[in-house]
Order: sequence, then C-alpha cells, then structure tokens
Amino acid sequence: MKNSPLLELFANRRLLLCILTGFSSGLPLYILINLFAAWFRDAGVDLKTISLFTLIQLPYTWKFLWSPLCDRYALSLGRRRTWMLLTQLGLLALLPTFGYFSPKDDLTIIVVLAVGVAFLSATQDVAIDAFRREILHETEQGLGSVIHVNAYKLSSLIPGSLSLILADHFSWSVVYAFTALFMLPGILLTLSVQEPSYSANAPKTLRSAIVEPFHDFFHSKGLKNALTILAFIFFYKLGDTMASALLTPFYLDLGFSKTEIGIIAKNVGLWASIAGGVLGGVWMVYIGINRALWVFGVLQAVVILGFAWLTTVEHSLGSLAFVIATESFGMGLGTAAFVAFVATTTNPTFAATQFALFTSLAATPRSVANALAGYFVEGGDLSLFNVPLLHIPAIGWANFYWLCFALTLPGMLLLFKVAPWRGD
Repeated sequence: MKNSPLLELFANRRLLLCILTGFSSGLPLYILINLFAAWFRDAGVDLKTISLFTLIQLPYTWKFLWSPLCDRYALSLGRRRTWMLLTQLGLLALLPTFGYFSPKDDLTIIVVLAVGVAFLSATQDVAIDAFRREILHETEQGLGSVIHVNAYKLSSLIPGSLSLILADHFSWSVVYAFTALFMLPGILLTLSVQEPSYSANAPKTLRSAIVEPFHDFFHSKGLKNALTILAFIFFYKLGDTMASALLTPFYLDLGFSKTEIGIIAKNVGLWASIAGGVLGGVWMVYIGINRALWVFGVLQAVVILGFAWLTTVEHSLGSLAFVIATESFGMGLGTAAFVAFVATTTNPTFAATQFALFTSLAATPRSVANALAGYFVEGGDLSLFNVPLLHIPAIGWANFYWLCFALTLPGMLLLFKVAPWRGD
C-alpha cells in the first residue's frame, strides 16, 4: 500500500532539512527588519533615521557579486558546510552585542555591526541555497523550495513576536542574547549533515563561475528581453515591500503596544502569508504562472490600501488583525507567483548564481527604496555627506500607503511584455 504524500514528506530527511535551512536563513533578516525597527522606535529614534537604517540590508542586494566565490572555492568542511558554519558562528557571536549599545548614543557602532550581520546573513543564504539545490533530487526541488520559504517565514515569529513580547519585560541585552540562541539549530544542522556531492557542472575556474551565468542569461533571452525581465523583477514587489518597510513603527504610532504587535499583528500576518503562499501554489496549477502574476499582482496591490483605511478608524485589535491578514495573504499570493516566475527564468545549469542575481535585484527595493519611506511620512531634507539633495514634504501615513499602491503599477504594466495573459 502506497504511503500518503504527508507520510512520505515526514519520511524524507532531505525535505525535512529544508525546515532548518529556511529557519536559519530567515532569522537574521527578520532581526534587521522587525526587531531593529521596534528597538529604534522604543529608544525614541525618528522615522527618517529608522528608514535610512534599512540601507544596511544592501549586502542582500550585492550577494551575487561574491556568490561565485562561495560556489568556486572549498575549505576544510567542503564548499557548502564551511560557508554555512562560518557565517552561522559569526551571526551567533555578533547578534548579542547589539544589546550593549544605545540607538541614540551608539548609532555608528550599531550600523557597523549591522552591516556585518547583513553580510554574514546574505553569504549564509548563498551557501544554503546551493546546499539545498544539491541535496534535493530534481523531483524534490519544488516542494523543497516551498518548505524552505515557509520555514523562512516562520522564523519571523522569533524577532517579530517572541522577542517583542520579551522586550516589554526584560532589557534589550537579554532580548538580543536570547534571540541569537536561535542560530544554534542551524549550526547543529551544519555540523551533523554530510557535505553534498559536488555537481558535475560545478565551475572549474573563477572566471567561469563569474562570467558564464550572466552570459547565458543575456544571450538566451536577448539583451532587450533580458533587461525587461530584470526591470519586472525589480518593480513587481516594489510597492508591496515598501508598504511593509515601517509596519512596526506604524503600529506603534497608531497606539498599539509591543505586546499587541507581537501577539496579534505578527502572528496573524505570518499565518495569512503562509496560507496565501500555499493557496497560490495550488491555484497556479490551474491558471498557470502568467495568469497568476496578473491575478495575484492585482490582489497584492489592492490590499495595501487597508493600511490607509486603518489610519481612519478607532484603535481596534480586530481592525488591525483584519488589515494585516488581508495584506499578508495578498503578499503570500504575489510571492508564490513571483518565485515561480523566477524559477522558470533560471537556467538549471547556472541556477545558483542566476538565482542570486534575481533575488538580489528583488531585494533592492527593500534596502534602497525603503530608505525613503520615513522621509515620505515625516518629511525632511534628504542629504548625503551633509550635502542637501532633495526636500521631501511630509505626506503622512495614509498618503504613504496610497503611494505604495501607485508603485505597484509599473510592475503590472511590464506583465504585458514578460508574462502576457495568454502566454502560458
């Protein structure tokens, strides 16, 4: 008698490993996104500084630059496990140090440490992505990616919920030390598993590791189509990611406590996002990737307006939960279609470096465009090295989310070229 798919899933050790790889990958990023924003706002830091602080996530957009190094060179534990272990140990050492500094008085030190965390985290992502692709059979790649992504999202429960609740009762030094301990499962995984067999197509030289993936993409797609695809990857999630840039300060400014945010907002959003991703994956089977990009893209854009509506109603946990659930569900749908599109665009022979390029480009709005979010809300003079560049008038929270909605339109318009409705 044949086992059910669920029993086969739990009997497959390779797929179960994806739970720990996803959790270990997501935790550092959600610390930088969620925990830092609450820490800064709790210390009285203004929104402009908080939004500019998102620039420390730039290593996630640059990881494709050094990903060929991780793919080419092997150290004592092998190409994958060595890079995984080194980055995980570095994160375990760096994360607790934040609790000994003040966002008001030690901002420069915090920025330096945060850049280090982002660099280690991005490098860990490169190693884990390659590790996951090598341990999974071809027929397991899709399911393994779904498990990895959902575990990635689940890791947000630690800095986005549990750590926030602890912050209402303990010092930030205790909070960061406790949060850092959740890197231990990933370290134990790295030490206990075997190094996967090297792919027969592994690059033989550094030049081939750097040049061939990019040459293949632009040559196979053509320059014009390749640039259009890259523009679409940048714009499709732009409005959605900017809308989520300052959610924790937004909730705090509306009068919600850190405990309410930790218990309601973060948990509701997480499970709604996972539900959207699962439903999106099933739905795509019936309508195809192209139509999914259209339908899910419209939904993920419309639900952003719920945040604007939230600014007009009285303090209500029910309203907060509803808005978070609908936006996260729409985001989950859009992410499912987007990840599927990226996967089909990638050449399996050069998947590691090409996937790093695409995910780096998709992360650019989060680390660059999001840096302006606080200026749009509060207004101010944008400067670089004390040189004024631009005065941005304050538009407030409600208009900010209308702006985020407008920023979803370029990506939707590019669908006419990259994913026409009848193109599947």
